Amino acid sequence: MSHSLVERAPAKINLSLHVLGRRDDGYHELESLVAFTRSGDLLSWTPGESLRFVLDGPTAADSGTLEDNLAVKAVRNLAERVEGLKLGTLHLTKNLPVAAGIGGGSSDAAAALRLAARANALSADDPRLLEAARTTGADVPVCLDAQARMMAGIGEKLGPILSLPPLPVLIVNPRQKLETKSVFARMKIAPGTRTSFGSHPVISSNLDFETLIAALRKSRNDMEDAACVLAPIVSDVLAVLAAAPGCRLARMSGSGATCFGIFADCRAVARAKKTILDAHRDWWVKAAMLN
Repeated sequence: MSHSLVERAPAKINLSLHVLGRRDDGYHELESLVAFTRSGDLLSWTPGESLRFVLDGPTAADSGTLEDNLAVKAVRNLAERVEGLKLGTLHLTKNLPVAAGIGGGSSDAAAALRLAARANALSADDPRLLEAARTTGADVPVCLDAQARMMAGIGEKLGPILSLPPLPVLIVNPRQKLETKSVFARMKIAPGTRTSFGSHPVISSNLDFETLIAALRKSRNDMEDAACVLAPIVSDVLAVLAAAPGCRLARMSGSGATCFGIFADCRAVARAKKTILDAHRDWWVKAAMLN
């Protein structure tokens, strides 16, 4: 009997997101501190003769066509680089909201690469894994390790893994999709120009909770204003989170529409979750711990 391998694909949260400018080729240059939840989507791999894909879960219906799925693309990109790559059935249980600014598809792709590597006895630092990740999508490389770090450029520049204090968070998505390209278009940054929004504060390992919060307050998500224009409900989510007792920082993640609140402790998160769900039963609300 074939045994399945299992990997989690956690949500990626942009604790900060500075837009530094736009390159001549149209790509936007970013600088961002990212951290990851401890749960999210779930992928399994069962050895087989060919690559097959099974998709289910609460948010599977919003995930588009199977051929467009980043997890499938990632494995195919790896197969182009590893001769004789053993294939199998990739089963994705989709729990995270789609087009939500929390890197769900990219994290799925990274988890698929980790599964393919395990199934083929490839080391985690095999350069072909990173090459396949970069080819699949800009956010896939940072999701391979799924640990807190700074990322820059269009996602290809990864800083060292950072040891952050435990961050109790409440993640809220109003179930409204926001396409990244639409938010960038609204920002109207011309190719070949630099922004002047301000530099990113230095973030180092082993900061205590209060020091990290103080540093994060000096950072921003430069995509927030544009996202709020395109989806005014984002402003509502931010206001609700900021008003919750114990919330130390409320911010949008990525290009939205998901927002998060960092709280003083897990009890404050639980109270806020109950209050928000009572008032907004149609919102996706998740308590998590970032690492």
